[in-house]
Amino acid sequence: MKVWQQDWIAKWAIYSPNKIALQEHETGKTITYAELHRKANGIANYLKDHYSIQKGDRIVVLAEFSIDFVALFSAAQKAGFIIVPVNYRLAAAEVTQIVSDADPILTLYDASYVHLLPQTGVAMKLSEMAEQAGSADTTVIHPVNEDDSIFIIYTSGTTGKPKGVRYTHKMAFWNSINTAISLIVNTESRTVNVMPPFHTGGWNVLLLPFLHHGGFTYLCRKFEANTVLNLLHNQRCTLFMGVPTMLTMMALDSDFEKTDFSNMNYIIVGGESMPIPMIEKYAEKGVAIRQGYGMTEVGPNLTSLHQDDAIHKKGSIGRTNFYVQHRIVMENGEDAGPDESGELWLQGPMVTPGYWHNDVATREAFSEDGLWFKTGDIVREDQDHYIYIVDRLKNMFISGAENVYPAEIEAVLRQLPFVRACAVIGVKDEKWGEVGKAFVEVDQDVTELDLRNHCIANLAKFKVPKYFVFLEEIPKSDSGKIDRKLLKSL
Repeated sequence: MKVWQQDWIAKWAIYSPNKIALQEHETGKTITYAELHRKANGIANYLKDHYSIQKGDRIVVLAEFSIDFVALFSAAQKAGFIIVPVNYRLAAAEVTQIVSDADPILTLYDASYVHLLPQTGVAMKLSEMAEQAGSADTTVIHPVNEDDSIFIIYTSGTTGKPKGVRYTHKMAFWNSINTAISLIVNTESRTVNVMPPFHTGGWNVLLLPFLHHGGFTYLCRKFEANTVLNLLHNQRCTLFMGVPTMLTMMALDSDFEKTDFSNMNYIIVGGESMPIPMIEKYAEKGVAIRQGYGMTEVGPNLTSLHQDDAIHKKGSIGRTNFYVQHRIVMENGEDAGPDESGELWLQGPMVTPGYWHNDVATREAFSEDGLWFKTGDIVREDQDHYIYIVDRLKNMFISGAENVYPAEIEAVLRQLPFVRACAVIGVKDEKWGEVGKAFVEVDQDVTELDLRNHCIANLAKFKVPKYFVFLEEIPKSDSGKIDRKLLKSL
């Protein structure tokens, strides 16, 4: 295993010390690369002096993006500790489960999310920590190996229990290289970031590639269509990443037609496919839409559909990025031919080494020889090497660009003693793309409100099913498994 010391901010503090690296929308604060480097040194020193943080220790963070949070990332590159950004939209019980699994030395939080903190463990406000840490010219650099984790990013699992994806220093580097080859990312790049820090997209789609290449990122904690339109114009942004719901809201805003996008090279779309009429609407404003495919465990920036192909290759996720190898494997274990369907397998330096403290899930995620990551997505590839998603091998659905796993919701419903059986599927929804529909067998008279309130108390809001259907018996296949296809037809 190679020593892999990457201290990006230290390099840019030498090359472009006075260049603004970040700006916060809510406070107006800016920070140069030199100041960010010194701030990160101060944080690294403070964490070692006050909490005896060592290489490999975990720090949970329940906070929105800020200069302090990004400085914590730089400190992690220097000191070798691991950041665990936790979804602050989760219920307190879900947060407690994740924190218990991560076993952190310290939890840092924004005041808004103090109610989510577990009852045990050491916690401190992120802003107070950064203020007390101050700045320093130097810190002790702890050499890391290329497969050492810099993040553990938790994703909902098909088993109903979140899995911590080990995101390594090497993955961050090669994802940045893949991104810069696929897009235009350099020292002149400018963006507004509205993605949350608990998703891999918030860090790895644009923010970290921009920091790696010396660009500028404007941090905006909340998405508001009119605000973002004005920022893209005023900040002379060259790239922007959003989900289709965001871009639709922007296109419907009264300021859309007068927004100047002349500096924009592309808008990157993630989470789900962009409707063709919306691509055409942006094209009328001279804005190219780049669609792609990614996942927390790999990359995440894995494929890209060139803007020139958005119409005649509609529905495609594009071709794989430069340092991404792929196979499409059929059920018989053979590689699929053109336009034949199979599971997408991936290989390359941007693949996770596995899940945190979960050897079983790690083994299941890889091929028997351990060389290929199995995505769980069924795809086909045409003669021109454009890839199309056919179906999800797993039962996940996407609600408002958030991944929702039915097994997780089903596990919560089964906590109720009167629930005999249950099944959750995703159904179409005009606003959110998909929402949950729960089918439930019960042993006594209960109401939909009883089930909904239980879910609200134990699940993030986006996971709570929109619909509840009571059935005498949930349909099953000949093998005894729940017949989800039949449920979708009900």
